[in-house]
This record gives sequence, structure tokens and C-alpha cells, in this order.
Amino acid sequence: MSETAMSVDSVPVVRNCQVDFQFEKNNKEHRTDKISIKRLITRRGQSFNIKVDFTDGFNPNETKLQMIFKTGPEPKNSNGTLIEVPFTKSINLKRWSGIITSSSSNKLCLAISPSPRAKIGYHTLTLQHAFDSTVQYHLGTFVVLFNPWCSEDEVFLNSDLQRDEYVMNENGMIFVGSRDYMSDISWNFGQFEEDILDICLKLLDKAPKYVKNPNKALRKRGFPVHIARIVSAMVNSNDDSGVLVGRWSPPYSAGVYPGKWNGSLAILRKWSENGCRRVRYGQCWVFAAVTCTVLRCLGIPTRVVTNFDSAHDTNANLTIDEYYDLDANSTGESEDSIWNFHVWVESWMARNDLNPGFDGWQTVDATPQEESEGTYCCGPAPVNAIKEGEMEMKYDVPFVFAEVNAHCVDWLIFENGDKMQMNVDDSRVGHKISTKRCGADEREDITSNYKYPDGSVQEAEIFEKANRIQNIPTPDKTLNLSMTTSLPIHNGKPFTVSIVVSNKTSKEKVCSVNFWAKKRRYHGVSENKCIKKLKQEITISPNEDMKIPVKLDYKEYGMFPDMYNLIKLISVVTDVSSEEKACAIKDISLINPKLTVKMMNFSAVLNKKVHIEVSFQNPFPEILKDCVLTLEGTGLIEGEMEIKVPNVAANDSAKIKCNFVPLKTGLKKLLLDFDCDKLRDVKASLNITVQEK
Repeated sequence: MSETAMSVDSVPVVRNCQVDFQFEKNNKEHRTDKISIKRLITRRGQSFNIKVDFTDGFNPNETKLQMIFKTGPEPKNSNGTLIEVPFTKSINLKRWSGIITSSSSNKLCLAISPSPRAKIGYHTLTLQHAFDSTVQYHLGTFVVLFNPWCSEDEVFLNSDLQRDEYVMNENGMIFVGSRDYMSDISWNFGQFEEDILDICLKLLDKAPKYVKNPNKALRKRGFPVHIARIVSAMVNSNDDSGVLVGRWSPPYSAGVYPGKWNGSLAILRKWSENGCRRVRYGQCWVFAAVTCTVLRCLGIPTRVVTNFDSAHDTNANLTIDEYYDLDANSTGESEDSIWNFHVWVESWMARNDLNPGFDGWQTVDATPQEESEGTYCCGPAPVNAIKEGEMEMKYDVPFVFAEVNAHCVDWLIFENGDKMQMNVDDSRVGHKISTKRCGADEREDITSNYKYPDGSVQEAEIFEKANRIQNIPTPDKTLNLSMTTSLPIHNGKPFTVSIVVSNKTSKEKVCSVNFWAKKRRYHGVSENKCIKKLKQEITISPNEDMKIPVKLDYKEYGMFPDMYNLIKLISVVTDVSSEEKACAIKDISLINPKLTVKMMNFSAVLNKKVHIEVSFQNPFPEILKDCVLTLEGTGLIEGEMEIKVPNVAANDSAKIKCNFVPLKTGLKKLLLDFDCDKLRDVKASLNITVQEK
């Protein structure tokens, strides 16, 4: 039993009572007990039970009472932040309701159900005399969240397997790299840490529209479409006191390199503890992962999605123009780009604000790329609207449609400024769209949710409906060019690129072949310095394919500008006689060595040491220095554990032993990150089931 404060409202009669909110029982039934069992946290459209003991002699059997629910700084009937609810004979799960399940001369047992359209956040509950507002009992404060288990809630998801994954799972996988050289990162969402709930609700209250006019902003606090849009804006800090600053190139000395993060907890806590000052730094997968944490915490089913070869169409013309000079340097003439990968989230909700047919998964993107209605946010955009080319559907469908469908046009710029169109590619973007499979640490391909197969009749029809056809002439080709590599390619080792030139005519051709290799960052920016160049004249027989091997050594490529080890390969072949040209562009990602981690105990037990061993092989012909291993994991380690590792000799291996004491029972995930002078953010994870004893 807990005594509640009585000074919330100024009333002439102060009434005393004790309230048992049955925290543990109610929270378990509402699936919020992972957050806390020390306060009441409920979900919309589902009843909870409390007991009230009137310690001042008040007899509830002699007086008709009603419930008063309040939220926000200035509760009012006009905007739905103050609601008066009479007791009825039965619970109505479609609106705020309550019943008296039993009563005596000084006690009441109540069953109360928040509306399935209730505003999420903190609510106060007061019992009031139905005919005398001076008789009030302030029972206390509780939290209301979205409820994907309630069929009347707009976030209802009718699958236990999916709810377990997209609401209840505190860990996940994020796919990164490039479409042919894919890897994954384990991430600790941590949405059920108790302080994270309060941080997420604070984030909503820091939104500019709420700060300016809370009463007006609270009108929409119960709509998941609105909440997703607010979170999308607030996870970045471009035009508000949001969470993360984006940075895509060095220096990162003023903050944390984005690849160093293993989870959302440190980011959200740092933002909250530092007076809601923005945290440095994030990139797309960090923005998406933090968004996923916030939305899952609030009760909206959410998953992280990666689009490989993702277009950033800055001028909304559904084409990506790339301009190169004669040395294959990007001229910077276009602000369009193709990211090796881009990460956003999908959230599940009804779209009652749109025509029928657009419920379900909605794309939400917090990475600050372009403004939407004057704010750096994106979505929610119905995935089905993206696939069907319904460009008028809210929100931001054209932008996401371009990310997965845009044309790519390559141009060669001569010294006199003349331009020559080298290549038109209508299938370069939008590949292997990926998310974590429900119930398994595996990749699920969801490309077909976003687009019809390349070259299909349906694809052509959707392009036409979306006004995607720009009447871009496609040159007739008698020369074809492609590049291949053997997989996998390991960082620190040599590899070979095969340039394949195809003569599609019945005549012999003399051709000039140019090849360039450049390091690049994942968001599409390449370094101007070439790590490898080749210029060669060849003679190709009629209808022949000729393969030209190009070897790249570690000494040539060395260290990379970020954790993805990306190299952009560009090749141009020119018919010496006709000056016809063909172009091929390919991005490759070199694979880092793996961390191998194993638990040395037979089993993991709560509050007892767990011993692990981490192994690592140095693939480089050089010593690795300044080695650090970082460990974290919700329920396993409080914060982070950092271990300094001795230098690792060239082509040698290292073994690191360490221990920690688990804090919670159940299936947990240990996340590991290895950094040194030549490598950073080499990731690994280990699932650990912690037993009670």
C-alpha cells in the first residue's frame, strides 16, 4: 500500500486514502513488468485493478463517485487531456471506463480500462464526488502506452511471433556493408530499462510544437502516425533539441565515432543526463536503432530495415546523375548520391488518415536527409504506397520511392566541359532490402514489399504511374563492360578484380580500357586519390568476351576511412575507332577478421561470475597496437566494460579472458567491439541464458 500526495489540485477539502496499484500483477498482465514492478505502467484498451482504502472515515457506499483522468500541464476537457468517467456496471474496452468490483464501508476495489485511443504518457487518477467537486481523492500517477495486443488499438498486430520480435525483443541485428558483401551488427535496443521509458516520454515533450503549445500538441498524443513522425524528427537534432548529431566523415574527436555504439541506452541516457543536449555522433543505422528503441518502448511494433544501393534524390526528379572527369573523379556537379546502404525503420499501424489499403508497415526514417513539411524527418510512409507508386499518400512516399527505384545516369565530363552520357541504369538502386527474421538471428529479404521485380510488367506500370519515366535515352550498345571479384575478400589480403569487355558485333574492335579503384565511405563519397590505376589497349575478336585481371595488394589499399572497408571500382572502355564508350561501376567491401567468443562456464547463473574467452586473428602483415575490447549487454553488464589488450603481432592470434556478473535472468545478448590502430569496430555477440540458480 502506498500513500499518495494530496496537493495536485487546490481544493477546499483535503482527503486522505491509501492506494494499492498492484504494480507487479497489473504490469505483468500488461506486459510492462520488464520495465518496472515499482509503478503502474499500462497499455491502452486493457483493464487493470486497484484497491483504495479511505483512511479518513469516508464511506464510498454512501456516495456516488466518478473518476477524473488528467494528462499534460493544463488538463482541459476541450483537448481531451481531462476526462470525467462515471463508474458503470461493466467494462467498455472501447473507451475510458471503470467498475467497482467490490466495496465496503471504507474500501473500494476497482477495475479500470484506458481507452484504446488514449493519449500515451503520464496520467493522474482522481476519485471525485459526482455532485460535489470539492470531495476529491488523488490516487496517483500511472503511465499509458500503445497496445499491439488490443484489436481496437491502431497498432494492433495479430501475431504473437511478431509481437515478441517487434515489441518485446530488446536485441536485434542491423545489416550493413554492400549488397554483395553484406555483414550484420548486433544491437542492444534496451527499451525495457526503466529509465528509458521516462527518457522516451521526455523526448516527446521536447518536440518544438509541444514546447510552443502543449495543449494543442497533446491533441494528437494518442495517434501512432503523429508519434512516429515526432520521434523521426526528435532522434536527429537538425532543427530541435533532438538526440543525435549526424556526421559522415572525420574528425570525430568531439564525440563518439558512430561505429563504436553497440546500443541505444548510452545514447539516450547521455542526451537526458546532459540536459537534452545533442549527442555526437550518429549515422543512419544509429538513427534507425535509436528510433526503434523509442517506438518499441512506447508500444509501437517496429523493425530495423536496410536498403542496399540506396538513392538520395535531392532534387526529386527520380534520377541520380553522377558526373566523372577523365580520371574518374566525381566532379561534384550533382548533389544526388547512392549510398552503399541506408537504414530506416518500419512501424506497424493503421492509417485511418488515408484511403483504405495502406495499413500495416510504414517507413519511418530519422536520418536527416531532406526536410518534410519544414522539418528534418521522414514518414510514416506506407510501404504498400511505395510499392504501388501512390506518390500522394502521406508522408514522404516520393522520397522513399526514389530510394528504391530511381534511374542512375553516368556522365563523362571532358576538359572543355562537354558532357557525354556513358550509361543509364534503371536497376542500380534498391537491392536486398533486409530486416531481422522473427524469432531468429537471420536475415529476411523484404525487397518484394517495396518493389516489383526489375524488368517486370508491373514494375513498368508502377514507374509510369509514378511519373518516373524521364524520357532518358538509352544508348545503343555494341560494347559491354562488367567487373567481377571472387568472394569473400578479406581485409589485409590481396584480391583480384576481373574486367570483362564484350564485343557484341561481327567486327574486330580495338579498345582502350581504363580502370580506377578508390576508397569510399558508405554514404557515397569517394576519395579522389586512386589506390590503383590501369590503362591498357586491347583487341577483341567479333562476339568475344575478354577478361582482364587486376590485382590489388594490402600495401595499395591500406587503412579505410570507416568501418565498412569500401572500395569503388570504375572502368571505362572506349572503341578507338567509333569512340563509343561503356562504363561499369562496382562497390566492394572487404571483410574484417572475426571475433570468436565463447562462455567458459557450464551455465550462467544470476549474481555469479560468468567467464568468457575472446579469440582474434591478426590478418595484417603488421603489428596491431592500441587494442581495446569493449563489452556491454542489457541484464549482463552495467554500462560498458573496457579491456586493454596487448599488441598483436603480424599474422598472429590473441586470446582475451574476462568475466562479469549477470544482473537479470532470461535470454540476454553480450555485445563485443574490438578497436586498434588499423581496425575499428570489429563486432561480435553471444547469446547467454541466465538462470535463477
